Amino acid sequence: MEQALSVKTGSAAGKAGAKWSRGLINVLLTAYALVTLYPLFWLFVSSFKTNEEFHSKPFSLPEVWQWDNFVRAWEVSAMGTSLINSTIVTVLSLILTLVLGALAAYVLARFDFKLKPLFMGLFLLGMLIPIHSTLVPLFVLMKKVGLLDTYAALVFPYTAFELPLAIFVVAAYLTAIPKEIEEAALIDGTGYWGIFFRMMLPLSLPALSTVAILAFLRFWNDFAFALVFISKPALKTIPLSLSVFATGYSTDYKLTMAAMSIAVLPTIIVYLLFQEQIMKGMTAGAVKG
Repeated sequence: MEQALSVKTGSAAGKAGAKWSRGLINVLLTAYALVTLYPLFWLFVSSFKTNEEFHSKPFSLPEVWQWDNFVRAWEVSAMGTSLINSTIVTVLSLILTLVLGALAAYVLARFDFKLKPLFMGLFLLGMLIPIHSTLVPLFVLMKKVGLLDTYAALVFPYTAFELPLAIFVVAAYLTAIPKEIEEAALIDGTGYWGIFFRMMLPLSLPALSTVAILAFLRFWNDFAFALVFISKPALKTIPLSLSVFATGYSTDYKLTMAAMSIAVLPTIIVYLLFQEQIMKGMTAGAVKG
C-alpha cells in the first residue's frame, strides 16, 4: 500500500514538474518572440511620427498618426519603380538559381564519375568566398562586357553566389532518396530528363523551398551590388531607393521609416505564406543531410 502511494506521489510530482517545465519554456519563448518582434513594431510605429517626435519620444506612440508619410515616401523615393525592379531581379535570379542548382545537384547526387569530388569541392569552395571582396573585379568585368546598368548586372552575380548553397542543400536531400526509384523508372522506359522533372524535382520541393526563401531574402535586401552596378534611377532597386532620404548632413527619419515599412511588407507576406514550407524544408534538410 505504501509502495503504491509512493508511486502515485512520484507520478504526480513528475507530472507537476513537467507542467512547470512546459510553462517555463512557453514563458521564455513568448519573451523571445516579443523581443524579436519589437523592432518590427517600433519600425511601423515610428513611420507614423514626425521627425521631432522620433527624436524626443522614440519609444512612445505618435500623438497624431502621420499617414502622409507613406505617400511622400512613395513619391520621393520612386518606390513603385523600385518595387518593379526588385521584383524582376529577384524573380529572374530565383528561377536561374533553382533550375541550375537543381540540375547540378541531381548530377552530383545521383551519378558517379571520376571528377565528382573535384566539382563538389569547387562548388562548396564558393561558399567560402567573401561576396563583397569580388565587387571591384566584377565591376571591371561588367564594364568591359557592357552589362553595367542592366538587370543582368545583378541577376548573374546573385545567381552565381547563391548556387553553392543551393547545390549543397539540394544534393544532400537527393542523396538520401533510394536509387531503386530511379532504377524502376528506367526499367519502365523513363529517361533521365523524365526522372528529373517527374520524380526528383517534386521530391526535392522541401529543399528547393528552403533555398528559395533564403535566396529571396538575400536578393531582395542586397544593397552593395545594386549600389556598385546600377546608377540609372530607372533601374534602382528597393535598397537604393531607401538611401535617398539620407544625405551627408541630415536624415529624414519619418520618411525613411515609412519607406522601410513599405519595403519590408513583401518579405513578411512571403514568410507568412510559406512559413510551413520553410519549416518543412529546414527539418527535412537537416534529417536528410
